[in-house]
Amino acid sequence: MYDNFTTIGSQILPAVQQTFMQRYFHTSIVVSRVQSGRYKITINRNKPLTYEMANPPHYIAHRKSWNSWNTCITLIFSANIKDGNRPSETAIEDMFIRQFMCGTWPNLFASEIIIKRQHNIIRIAGIITRTLPPYKIYFLTGYSEELLSYWLQCPIKVELVTIENKKEMIFKYI
Repeated sequence: MYDNFTTIGSQILPAVQQTFMQRYFHTSIVVSRVQSGRYKITINRNKPLTYEMANPPHYIAHRKSWNSWNTCITLIFSANIKDGNRPSETAIEDMFIRQFMCGTWPNLFASEIIIKRQHNIIRIAGIITRTLPPYKIYFLTGYSEELLSYWLQCPIKVELVTIENKKEMIFKYI
């Protein structure tokens, strides 16, 4: 029985080696067309875009700004604030803040959530719709500030602007 496996193995081995030798390294020409971060134009031009979505990625810092601002002294300059966050921790905290805000304020945000870090204060800004009465908005604002400041161990300030409906955020149609 052992001899049977060795004869099968000796027959398969040259076939495998031959297929590895026939594989080639393929190259193609460089495509200079940038496609990521752009939206495809529809036939009827009925797809709504906000101002932030309408500007392509290469206009960041020219026509639009970043969604996360970190104006604290970073580790790069080696003069970091004592026990400050590393960039990876900041990114994870920003993801957590965005998930928490989208879950706490369901279907209310009409814009992106902007996170600004200044010294030890985190400011969260955004545009929401007026589908809730004002006392619920005040409650959710205080709720979000208290829980996030407890979890992140720093003061949190939620800055919101309200609009009537999400159609007011439409900048153009493509």
